[in-house]
Parts: sequence; C-alpha cells; structure tokens
Amino acid sequence: MAADWQSIDWLAVRDLPGILPTQQRRSQETTIALLEAAATMLRERSLDELSIEDLCRRVGVTIGAFYGRFESKDAFFSALMSLASSRALAAVRAAVADEDNLGSGLQEACRRVVEVAVDVMRRNVGAVRAAAQYESVYPERWGTIRSTGSAMTELATPLLLARMGRGRAAAKERSVRFAFQMMFGTLISAVLHKPKLVTIDEPEMVDRLALAMFLQLQHEARAGTKS
Repeated sequence: MAADWQSIDWLAVRDLPGILPTQQRRSQETTIALLEAAATMLRERSLDELSIEDLCRRVGVTIGAFYGRFESKDAFFSALMSLASSRALAAVRAAVADEDNLGSGLQEACRRVVEVAVDVMRRNVGAVRAAAQYESVYPERWGTIRSTGSAMTELATPLLLARMGRGRAAAKERSVRFAFQMMFGTLISAVLHKPKLVTIDEPEMVDRLALAMFLQLQHEARAGTKS
C-alpha cells in the first residue's frame, strides 16, 4: 500500500479535537493505542456497544488514564473520525503521487484509485457506520465522511482526466465525479447493510468497482472521438 496504516505518530494525533495535551512519550503512546484499539473494536460493534471500560481493558490502562487523555467519549470519537479522515487523504495523496504504481493507462489508474478507496473504507468501517447511525444527533460527524470523500475525489480527478485524452473537459470531469459518487455509494451501502452478494471485504468488490469506473470513463473518453 501507498501508506502505512499500521502506525500513527504523535504529530498526526496531537492536534486532533478533543485530545488533551501531554509531553510524556508514554502518555502519547497510550493515546495512540486507545485510538487504534477503538478503530479495531468498532469493526465488530456499534458505538453504543463500545464501552470505555472494555477499550481500556484491551489496551491495558485504567479508565482514569482514558479521561486523562480525552475530554469525553464524544471527544474521543471526534478525534477518531478526524484521524481516519487525515489517514485516508494521506493514502490517496501517496497513491496519486506514485505514478509508477498507477501505470500509464486509464484502466490501471482506475483500479489503483479504487483499491485505495476500498482499503480506506475497510479500515474505517466502524467510524463510517457510527457516523451514519448518529447523523441526526451529530451531523458534523457525517459531514467529516462527506468532506473526506469530496477531498479524495478532488485529489484523484486530475490523474484520471489526464488519461482520458484532450477535449470535452467538462463532460469528462462530470463522468469522473459520477464514477466516484457511484463508488462511494456502493461502499457506504456495503458498510451499513452488509449485502449478501458482494461484501466490502471480498476481493470482488475491488474488481467490480474498478471495472465499473473504467468502463464509464472509457465510454466518455471515446465519445469525443466519434464523428
């Protein structure tokens, strides 16, 4: 992968909303461990089912240690959402910058973009599900999901447009944006509803979404060449 999702450094965490400042390295490591553990636990349970006691037990710290690092459970989840967003955008930036891995053609670029987007969603299943469940109570959390998707689209659009040829720029950009809308809609539906046909964790999800994106963009690219 273009980004290392398995490690978080303190610089990426210290300015997140709701995190209490600390200068001690051990305290910083505990903050990071709590965030990483929660992201894992939320894959299998709802936010309501995620108790601070269970979280602290998994990390091996006291409840007091949790509240010494986060203002509240709500603040903790806001920090988790912000961290997921920043890591998602870092993954897309790295992929877009890695021209060698993206290949020279439209089909290869579509697949790489989809691979990164699906990986982002897989690693943040719990955060996405919780944000959707509490959208009416905490609309800003779903706003974080929406703005992250928009930013990912903005980062990847120039790369795809460059592989669609010259001319009809507005029509091609519209097709790219719709392809992202289709992709994110499918992924969010897979997170919320766990479909029986193709789940978010199956390799087939990448295969089908990459093909759908490529065929749509290829059709638009060829439309301008018809007499």
